Amino acid sequence: MTNLSKILALGAGCYWGTEKYVVKDFQQRFPNSIASASVGFMSPDQNAVANPSYEYVCTGSTGHVEVLRIEFNDPEKYFEELIKFFFMFHDPTTKNRQGNDVGTQYASWIFVGDDEQSRISSRVKDELQQMIDSKKVSYFGNTITTEISPMNEFYPAHEEHQEYLMKNPNGYCNHQYHFSEWPLL
Repeated sequence: MTNLSKILALGAGCYWGTEKYVVKDFQQRFPNSIASASVGFMSPDQNAVANPSYEYVCTGSTGHVEVLRIEFNDPEKYFEELIKFFFMFHDPTTKNRQGNDVGTQYASWIFVGDDEQSRISSRVKDELQQMIDSKKVSYFGNTITTEISPMNEFYPAHEEHQEYLMKNPNGYCNHQYHFSEWPLL
């Protein structure tokens, strides 16, 4: 077994829902799997604007994606499970959109910490595309638009955006389960 990076970042639309689904729901399935998590912004472009504000990112002109930066306790045990879970609670077929939220900041994106994370993420993404093609799962669209790229600088969101849905349980969330268990091919 290789040593997987302990860190990755996931963009799945509004980061409030991504945080809730990963920190609360994923950890109910896999207790103590996540060492820490924080919402913020990341761009696939190393030369993107540094430390953008939430308002600036929402203009769509910075190239940043709303992400949840995650540190694992045991990446070898939980990384693939988290990537599968990521595809269960958001729609990876709607480019730069999740439900009512539209814009480049809402892209479906996996920012990986190393080549092995990239390989696993690509394999899971390909497996999911096969399941869409064979009608075992369905989304709004028929083609996965999720991007996979190396992690770049992470810029944490303001404190009031951290753990937002934990503090405001009736707050806005556009995520939903598209299926509850990963289907077999």
